[in-house]
Amino acid sequence: MRYTSVPPGLLTTELAARACGVQPATIRDWVRRGLLHRTAGSPRHPLYAVDDVTAAQHAPKTNRPGQRAQR
Repeated sequence: MRYTSVPPGLLTTELAARACGVQPATIRDWVRRGLLHRTAGSPRHPLYAVDDVTAAQHAPKTNRPGQRAQR
């Protein structure tokens, strides 16, 4: 299910990634790490609140074992 229009204040994974200047995989990684939670939509097509995306973007990120250090 692709959204033809997204409700105001919500972003799809692709729109959230574009707004943050990252790849969609990064948004999914933030969700997996618990930095971002789905506000609406379905598990396959989640929607995120703009404020939650901004908070996740600015949240301190921890490195996983074997991951390169952030610059």
